[in-house]
Amino acid sequence: MTITAVRTHRLSAPLHTPFVTALRRTTTVETLVVELVDGDGRSGFGEAPQVWQVTGASIAGAEACVAEQLGPRLTGRDPDDLMARCAEVRRAVAGNEAAKAAVDTALHDLAARRLGVPLVRLLGGTRLRVPTDVTLSAGDAPELAATAKQRVTDGFPVLKLKVGTDAAGDLDRVRAVRSAVGAAARIRLDANQGWSPREAVRVIRGIEDAGLDVELVEQPVRRRDVEGLAWVSDRVDTPILADEAVFDVADLIEVIRRRAADMVNVKLAKCGGLGAARTLLELARAQDMGTVVGSMMESQVGLGAAASLAAAYGTTAVSDLDAAWWLAWTPVRGGIRYDGAEVVLPDLPGLGIAGLAGTGR
Repeated sequence: MTITAVRTHRLSAPLHTPFVTALRRTTTVETLVVELVDGDGRSGFGEAPQVWQVTGASIAGAEACVAEQLGPRLTGRDPDDLMARCAEVRRAVAGNEAAKAAVDTALHDLAARRLGVPLVRLLGGTRLRVPTDVTLSAGDAPELAATAKQRVTDGFPVLKLKVGTDAAGDLDRVRAVRSAVGAAARIRLDANQGWSPREAVRVIRGIEDAGLDVELVEQPVRRRDVEGLAWVSDRVDTPILADEAVFDVADLIEVIRRRAADMVNVKLAKCGGLGAARTLLELARAQDMGTVVGSMMESQVGLGAAASLAAAYGTTAVSDLDAAWWLAWTPVRGGIRYDGAEVVLPDLPGLGIAGLAGTGR
């Protein structure tokens, strides 16, 4: 049995609410889904989200990478030799992590489908439910407070508040959200690289002094400023979560060496797929670092893979898996669903995706 076709599908789906961070504002998910087909007509799916401001990945770039480099290496090859196929994908090109993640995930999905097991079982787990936080887009204090109350009413006990757009007002934003939800929710912050090191320390210390009980602060400073990240971590008590600072193993080793963060956020589109993500989680665990699994703004394809990883490997804190919850309508048939603050994995082979909406597949 061989892989007989490698297809790509451009998907665009609206969000029910604008998604706003210190780096960007978006009202849609723009993404590329990769489909691998075997000789029996089974399909495995993976996703390469377009995130110009974080990974630099584009739909056009990912599509070209798959069409010109990754696809030709897989056509005619045995999909059951999963580790060899994934290794070939990793070696095929430099960079292009989102494209490699999509193909890597599609290979895993196809392998699980061929075995007749959910992807989480292929990865060594059995759980079909994974808790997630929910993001509060960057905004002013009254708006954030109102949204926070609504999200708690929606059943989310962990709120991820986007800050970093205005350091001078961020303390007031956190205070407003805490006042609105009381002790009903945990609050974590994500500055998306929006603060300078001095601003980060000033804001975080202010939060600590005010007793606002923030669980963690994610990526307070610029991605490449690992020295600044370490400077912040050394001067605050609140755990610091590295996100954009860690794309691959070399990045994580540098963060560990400098003791620059207490935790790491592992994302498939940053690191290049499930194999690379497992390595990052295992390395973090060996170094007693905290972990979460996250995602970009993705559909149920990428989200299903990330949630399967989190379910199989476990994390030390609630993961960040709400991206597909933001969709006004789903661009795929089947796959994960949300039940309050939990991602529910289908008890079906692979990712449980029956096809893509509007493509006839």
